[in-house]
Order: sequence, then structure tokens, then C-alpha cells
Amino acid sequence: MKLSTQLMYGGNPRDAADQAKALEDAGLDTIWVAEAYGFDSPTLMGYLAAKTEKVEIGSAILNIYSRTPSALLQTAAGLDNVSQGRAIIGLGASGPQVIEGFHGVPYDKPLGRTREIIDLIRRGLRRETLVHDGIFTLPLPEGQGTGLGKPLKLLNRPERPSIPLYVAALGPKNVEGVAEYADGWLPFLFVPERAGLVWDEPLARGRARRQEGLAPLEICAGGMVAIGEGPETKALLDLARPMVALYVGGMGARGRNFYNDLMCHYGYEKEAQQIQDLYLGGNKRDAEAIVPTELLEWGNLVGPASYVKERIAAFAEAGVTNLQVMPLSDDPVATVRQLREMLD
Repeated sequence: MKLSTQLMYGGNPRDAADQAKALEDAGLDTIWVAEAYGFDSPTLMGYLAAKTEKVEIGSAILNIYSRTPSALLQTAAGLDNVSQGRAIIGLGASGPQVIEGFHGVPYDKPLGRTREIIDLIRRGLRRETLVHDGIFTLPLPEGQGTGLGKPLKLLNRPERPSIPLYVAALGPKNVEGVAEYADGWLPFLFVPERAGLVWDEPLARGRARRQEGLAPLEICAGGMVAIGEGPETKALLDLARPMVALYVGGMGARGRNFYNDLMCHYGYEKEAQQIQDLYLGGNKRDAEAIVPTELLEWGNLVGPASYVKERIAAFAEAGVTNLQVMPLSDDPVATVRQLREMLD
């Protein structure tokens, strides 16, 4: 099992990125860089590439709306070059709040867009001339634009003819597609003990049609990690409550919140409804208090070393191949080193 973490920054990302080399030396395999509506991910990934030598550098995630497929192709090829073959491109649909609110682009056809973008990136990395007719049309046909567009292929020769393409997905149709054509899957709020109830069937359907030549699907998931005895360590689980409440209660709207739907599928329908009602009503603290402690325990790795080992085994049994962790200690490098020893 690989070990990864997400670049965490609240102000100046350089401060967090400067720690990447120490994490790499401690045994970290992958570092993920988020984007949302903050600093763009590729710039920080390029900075990380210059700071490190071995660690994989992944975007988690680049949305599939604000860049064209060819721009994503250029980004993938450029990042793989400056990192000398260490790039992973994580893609996802994000959500209507960001896509329509921040980027001003209609949030439509996420499944079809994801499939076409992955196909175009792969063809582009092989330096095929890009001609496509679907949601995306390359080149633009007569009657659209100036009429001067012509089929082109990537100008540079990529570091690798194939770069791992991961997809963040929650819904069954999207997860089914990921299992069919993506290199990896980035689920969110992944709970090993309940994941099978939601995703076993979509994953099985997708794997039955998995594209020829693809390696087995990688799955990257995990949670907060704190290794220690005593009630003060267990109390750290409460640090996850605001994030879970935010996503389950405040992301999207009533009837269109992917994370709320997921919590319902996990079997917490009553709590999911209460959290959303309270959160949208402005009672965030009350919403946080309702998040089931059991859900937090299963979705994170917080407790004595023996218990953390049990959680690692649970994630592995659920199919996770890359354990993504958020160290809560004052010395995250030491925590990563300790986890590396557990995994080995």
C-alpha cells in the first residue's frame, strides 16, 4: 500500500510545500495538491517537483469544466516533464457552486465530459492528431468560429506516453465509469465498513468492461491520523466534525448534495437530514455535534498504534491501494515515518 497526503495550506502554500522533501525522505509516496477556488494546482505541483526527487505529485483535483481537454493535456505533459515522470492527474466534476459560481460555466454532462477528456488526454500523450466529435469538437467545424481551425497534435514529446489519470467520483454511474476507464479513483468521506454497500456493484460493473491494457484500478482514500494513547488522542476525532458537517450539510442544495446522498447510502439518513437542516439554517455547531462518532472512527486512523494498524487493515480490505492521511501531530514527518513502518 502506498502512503500519501494532501498539501495543506491556509495562507502561503510555499510554507507547506517546503516540508515536502522531509515527508518524501520519511517514506511518503504521493503528495496531492487541491485547487477548489484557491491557488491553481499545477503551479504548486511544479514548485513541488523542483523541491523533491521521488514522490509522486498529483492534482486532487483539476475540474473538468474550466480547462479545455487540450489545456489539460498540456498541463499533464508539462507537469510530467518538470517532475521527470512523477505526475498524476486527478480530475473531477467538482460541484455547481464552484463551477457555475466561480468559473461561470454551466454544470452539465459530467459523466460524458470525464470520459471524453480522459480519452483525449491519452490520445494527445501518444501525440495523435486530435480529431473528435462529441461534447467536445476538435477542430471546430465550418460555421463555428473563423473556420481556420485545423487538426493538431501536441508539439512537444511527453516524458511518458501515458500518465496516470485518476477521477474523484461518488455517484454509482460515475464510479462505474471510473472502474472502466480511469487509472485510479479518488473517493471522498470513504468509510471502509460501509463502502461496499455503496460502491461494490458499480465497481464490479465497471471492472467487467475495463479497457484493455489498463492496470488494476488504484484506490486512494484515508483520513486523519493521530497515533497515541489516552482520551486526548481520541478527542482529536472531533476535529473532523466541521469538515463532515460542511460537506454533508452545506455543499450544494437540498436535493442536490452528493455528500449528503453518500451519508444516506451509508445508512445515516436521519442524521444526514438533520445536519443539512441545521447547517443551512445557520446552526453549524449543532450540525457538527450530530455527525455520528462511529462514522468518524471508521473514516479516520486515530488511537493507539495497534488500533491504527487495524484501521490500515480495514482500508486495505476495502480495496484501498494508496492510504491518504492527514497527520494531526506536531511532527507530521515523524507520523509519516511511523506509518511507513506500519505499512512495510
